[in-house]
Amino acid sequence: MLDVPLLIGGQSCPARDGRTFERCNPVTGEVESRVAAATLDDADAAVAAAQAAFPTWAALAPNERRTRLLRAAEQLQARSGEFIAAAGETGAMANWYGFNVHLAANMLREAACMTTQINGEIIPSDVPGSFAMALRQPCGVVLGIAPWNAPVILATRAIAMPLACGNTVVLKASEISPAVHRLIGQVLQDAGLGDGVVNVICNAPADAPAIVERLIANPAVRRVNFTGSTHVGRIVGELSARHLKPALLELGGKAPLLVLDDADLDAAVQAAAFGAYFNQGQICMSTERLIVDARIADAFIDKLRTKIATLRAGDPAASDSVLGSLVDVSAGQRIKGLIDDALAKGATLLAGGQLDGSILQPTLLDDVTPDMRLYREESFGPVAVLLRGEGDEELLRLANDSEFGLSAAIFSRDTARALALAQRIESGICHINGPTVHDEAQMPFGGVKSSGYGSFGAKASIEHFTQLRWVTLQNGPRHYPI
Repeated sequence: MLDVPLLIGGQSCPARDGRTFERCNPVTGEVESRVAAATLDDADAAVAAAQAAFPTWAALAPNERRTRLLRAAEQLQARSGEFIAAAGETGAMANWYGFNVHLAANMLREAACMTTQINGEIIPSDVPGSFAMALRQPCGVVLGIAPWNAPVILATRAIAMPLACGNTVVLKASEISPAVHRLIGQVLQDAGLGDGVVNVICNAPADAPAIVERLIANPAVRRVNFTGSTHVGRIVGELSARHLKPALLELGGKAPLLVLDDADLDAAVQAAAFGAYFNQGQICMSTERLIVDARIADAFIDKLRTKIATLRAGDPAASDSVLGSLVDVSAGQRIKGLIDDALAKGATLLAGGQLDGSILQPTLLDDVTPDMRLYREESFGPVAVLLRGEGDEELLRLANDSEFGLSAAIFSRDTARALALAQRIESGICHINGPTVHDEAQMPFGGVKSSGYGSFGAKASIEHFTQLRWVTLQNGPRHYPI
C-alpha cells in the first residue's frame, strides 16, 4: 500500500485536518493507496504556493526552463517501474502504464523544446513614431484537472506546456489514480523545478465539487484545463466562465472508424480491435462505432470476430490476460446496462458481453439502431457497435450523427478519396488508414461539439497558456487633438 501526501510548496504534507481516503484495486479489493484528503484550506495553500513561486519561474531564461524540463523527462522515464507498480489503482495492464510513461516523458521533452518558441510579432501602426508589438507572456497560476484512465499521460499534459510557457501549476489529482498523479509532482520536484512550481492536491471523492470550485474561484488562478467526461466538463466550463477564467476542455468521445468498400480489411480489423479494446476501451479516443460499407461488412465481421477471440480480459496479474480490468465494478454494471438495452431492442451480440465483477470481455454488437442508448451514449468500455451504410455519403452521415467529435478514422486504399471524407468529418482529429487511438506530444489534440474546445500539444497550446498583450513604444513627438 502506498501512502500519498499532498505536495504544497515543495513539501510533502498531510491534509490540515488529518483526513485520508483509500483507493482499492478493482479486481482484488485490496487497498492500493491511502491518500491525504485535502481541505479547502489546503486548496488555498496550494494556489498560494504556486503564486509565490510564479515570479521566479516566469523570470527564468527559456533555456534554463528547458534544461529543468528535460531533466524531469529523464527522471520520469527512469522511474517507470514506480508508475507501473501503482497500476493496481485502476486495474490496468502494466504495458498500458509503461506506454503512459513513455509518452508523458516525450510530452515533457516537447514542452522543453517550446520554451524558445513563444513568439510575439511587430504590428505596423498608423501613429507616426509608434512601435507596436504583440507579446505573449505567462499568465500566472494554471489549474490542471486530470483523469485516471491514462493517468501519467493526461496529468503530465495538464502541466507540461503551462510550465514551458512560464506559469506555475496546481494539479488536481484524480481520486482514482492519486498515487500516480502525486508521483508526477514528486518527479518534477526532484528534477529541481523549484518549490511551489508544481503543487498536487488530492481529495476524497465526496469533496471533489467543493475543492474544484474553490480552486477555480481563487483569484490567483488565471487559466484552467480539464480532461474528463463531458458531464463534468460542462460543470468546469460553467465555473470557469462564472469567474472569467479561460478553460481548455478535452472531453468525451464516440469515435467512428469508417471502412470503405476498397479498404484493406486486415489492416482495418487490427486498427479496430486496438482502438476499441485497448485499456478496456477506457480512452477518450476509443473506437466505439465501426461504420462499414454494407458490401464488405460481413467479411469485415468475420475477420474481427476471429481477432476478438484472441483478446481475453482478466486479472492484470494473470499471465494469460491480454486485456485488464475496468476501473471498478460499477463501470461494468453501467456498460452492461447499455449492452442489455441494445439487446432488448433488437441488437445482435456477435462477441463478448460476459461480465464478471470488473472484468468485461471485449464486446461487438450488430443491428444497433438510433433508439438504443448505445448508439449515442459513450460507453467508455470495451464495446464496439457495427453500423452498415451504402456508399461513402451514408458512411459520412452516420459518422457525423453524434454529439461528440474528438477522434475518427477512415480506411481506404484510395487516399485522395479518404482525405476528401476526412475534411468533412466533424472531429478534431482524423486518421487515414490508422486507428482512432493515437497521440503524439507535438500534435494538436482537441475536439469539437461535445468533445470540448481548445487543443493541447506543443505550439497549439501556447495561445491557451500565455496572455497576449499589446505594447507600444513611442519614438518622437505625438500629436493629440486637444
